Amino acid sequence: MTNNQKEKLFSNKFIQDFVENESTVPLKNKYKFAEISSSLAYYLKSFSNINKLLDYICLILKHIFDEQIILIIPLNCEGAIWSENIKISANNKYLTIQEEINSFFDKFHFSKNFRIKEIITFENALTNSFSEYKIETKKILSRGKCRGFIYIFSIDISSHSIIDDSNFNFIQNCLALGLENYCLIKTKKKHENVDREISTGAAIQSQLLPDYCPIIYGVDLAAHCRPALQLGGDYYDFMCLKTNISDKRKEKARWALVIGDVMGKGIPAGLLMTMLRGMLRAEVLTGLPPDRILHDLNQLAINDLDQSHRFVTLFYSDYDPRTRKLRFANAAHNPPLLWQSSDQKIIKLDAEGFVLGLQKEAQYSCSEIKLNENDLILFYTDGVIDTSNSLGERFDEERLIKTLTKLCKQSYTSQEILNKLFKKLDDFTGQNRNLEDDASMVIFQLK
Repeated sequence: MTNNQKEKLFSNKFIQDFVENESTVPLKNKYKFAEISSSLAYYLKSFSNINKLLDYICLILKHIFDEQIILIIPLNCEGAIWSENIKISANNKYLTIQEEINSFFDKFHFSKNFRIKEIITFENALTNSFSEYKIETKKILSRGKCRGFIYIFSIDISSHSIIDDSNFNFIQNCLALGLENYCLIKTKKKHENVDREISTGAAIQSQLLPDYCPIIYGVDLAAHCRPALQLGGDYYDFMCLKTNISDKRKEKARWALVIGDVMGKGIPAGLLMTMLRGMLRAEVLTGLPPDRILHDLNQLAINDLDQSHRFVTLFYSDYDPRTRKLRFANAAHNPPLLWQSSDQKIIKLDAEGFVLGLQKEAQYSCSEIKLNENDLILFYTDGVIDTSNSLGERFDEERLIKTLTKLCKQSYTSQEILNKLFKKLDDFTGQNRNLEDDASMVIFQLK
């Protein structure tokens, strides 16, 4: 049978012609069952309309098992009775019985929160209403999951059961496959829609991170965030503490440098990070010292963070290019690593403080340090040191310090150091292994 013939066989017009045709000549006398099966298999490969498939299944059942009335009750993708797609396969001589079954459904209403065990109530009602018929039940199963039910009405109570008929089982299995495929298609489309929304959210979130590093007098900056998923919970930012001044004057103004990490990753962390960014930017404009900024930010965000059962670590600092002094406060974030060029060693910049969102009256301390020429600070999130290789070994802080020390002893720019750190991270994790958490790094180097 050619593809054109197959398409014609299960076209809407063909089905309608057979349903309306009063001819009692069975389809099996016109076509061999092998041809029907070939047509059905071809249809399953290309179908997209579940109602059309059910009509076609009914058409086949009607003309192969012309002495039975077959009721098909499919379940939708949520496992509930698919009322609008309940079908009855019956020859024209059984139109009266078909009307009685339809009338029965008008009186029997399945609950909206249908459960499989509820089908027993339905079957008891069906048996009582049609006690003069022999009614057999067959579950439509696919991959061990129930996709619906088939009920076979036989006028002759002593008639041979068709449940064990190989042709019937073939058609029933094709129906189960069709219902499963339809649900898979629906699920795929739903996931595609979610993916599009996540991609849009990721694009918006990426725009919230600085597009480029600002020009700060005497400083070479580089920064990058690599989320583990499309949306991430890492955050870094650069904010001038003075507004409404020229770009040239901003270069020598005081700047806030911040890096943070929302517990977890993905959409929830991304949403909280976006919320936190807005709150922080409003606080920065007050010009308060770092410890007050963190205290007020904690007060503002604690209710939202408490409801989400998440917390945030954050390191906040501000730098004055004229004095080269860096003030900082820490809300339990990974302490940035300061390379002191004069001593050729690395120290940690830390200050006491609780994570944001844990204690309403949390207190934070403020520290200050004067930086010198060629000093370098690495701000980073825990996704950098927590990443692991195929052996389960962590990159850890010690490895990061050793790597940074080697790079700082050479004449690299901030961007070159940043690139080499991420390259080292990639070499450590190995090929085809994604980061387990969002990883962000900011390089702050004095010229």
